[in-house]
Amino acid sequence: MTSAEISPVQQKVEFQIEGITQASVLRYFETLNAGEFDATAALFAEDGVMHPPLESDIVGCDAIAAYLKQEAQNIKAYPNTGISDILEDGNIQVQVTGKAQTSWCGVNVLWLFILNQQQQIIYTRIKLLASPQELLSLRRQK
Repeated sequence: MTSAEISPVQQKVEFQIEGITQASVLRYFETLNAGEFDATAALFAEDGVMHPPLESDIVGCDAIAAYLKQEAQNIKAYPNTGISDILEDGNIQVQVTGKAQTSWCGVNVLWLFILNQQQQIIYTRIKLLASPQELLSLRRQK
């Protein structure tokens, strides 16, 4: 089968992040950048939590998908490097640094993921790495 015969859903950008091998984290960025927000949300455990910047926790796959459809249109994530550690409870903590780009600005970001033993995302926090003044100007523009 040639790449022209593969459906758009099956075509995957081979995302690589230095230091990261966890497929669910790599797929998170692939689907997010492709605007496949249902697929992004499906990477979370049923009661998984997303903590976006300047927002409250979003809980559950359906709520995460709805949030992404409303707030993440035209956002591109450019992860650069990461590290992962196994926590005492057997879960995996993954930290990824990079940049997020919108149509009007780019900002450095730290993504923190906690994966369960089934490699589902049980928690992610997206932290903007910017000064308080930069964060205030971003909030005003939103």
